[in-house]
Amino acid sequence: MLWYKSWLETRWRFLIGLGLLVLSASGIVLFYPEVMKLMPLVPTIDTNGVLGRRIREAAELQREYRGYVWSQWFRQTPSQMGTLFAVLLGSGNPLSSGSEDAALFTLSLPASRNRLLAVRAGTGLAELLALTFIPSLLIPMLSPAIGETYGLGSALVHGLCLFVAGAVFFSLAILLSTVFGDLWRPLMLACAVAVILGLAEILLRSQSMHGIFWLMSGESYFRRTGVPWAGLLVAAALSVSMLYGAAINIARRDF
Repeated sequence: MLWYKSWLETRWRFLIGLGLLVLSASGIVLFYPEVMKLMPLVPTIDTNGVLGRRIREAAELQREYRGYVWSQWFRQTPSQMGTLFAVLLGSGNPLSSGSEDAALFTLSLPASRNRLLAVRAGTGLAELLALTFIPSLLIPMLSPAIGETYGLGSALVHGLCLFVAGAVFFSLAILLSTVFGDLWRPLMLACAVAVILGLAEILLRSQSMHGIFWLMSGESYFRRTGVPWAGLLVAAALSVSMLYGAAINIARRDF
């Protein structure tokens, strides 16, 4: 009953996110032949300045299918849209998406507060898992339709990076939702944290410093320097810590 209740409270956020991500992944794959038609125009672009260098770097990445998929999908769409839906899945009262009276009704059910929170977090993490892996696995499935191939193993590794890093923002939203009883404040604060971290990562990239979105994109795996196990472990520890903090907040909260 608790799992079904949690699913009902988050199903539309999940289904909308899944639909958008599936459409995005499919479009990126099917649009690749059109991108290849534009490649001969790249040498004629003025590459002076920072913008020009970035255009040339992006073009070089997209000359091969593996680089195109990584630059257009794993480095961009899930890192942006996926982060938003991770925050959406975690935002809102963990005990009830309705009024304070609804929360009191939920608390009257024969289940502890920790179990209620665990079910809410477990449902959201399962939905986040689907959001990260299903669209990514579509890429190797659809690639033969345009005469290309993409490794299933690569899709799984990148999906793992997306899920573990995305779980940090989901857990942050859960934690904030145990502090604020509404949907919007946890949502806005978690999104603000994501934006700040993203901007800081862009500014520090020239100093070879990496952050959560670097981990999310699986760049080290793409660059063939290995799976970022250390970063994944740190991200998982952060998520567990924030979920533990949320459990403490719920236990202490007086409804």
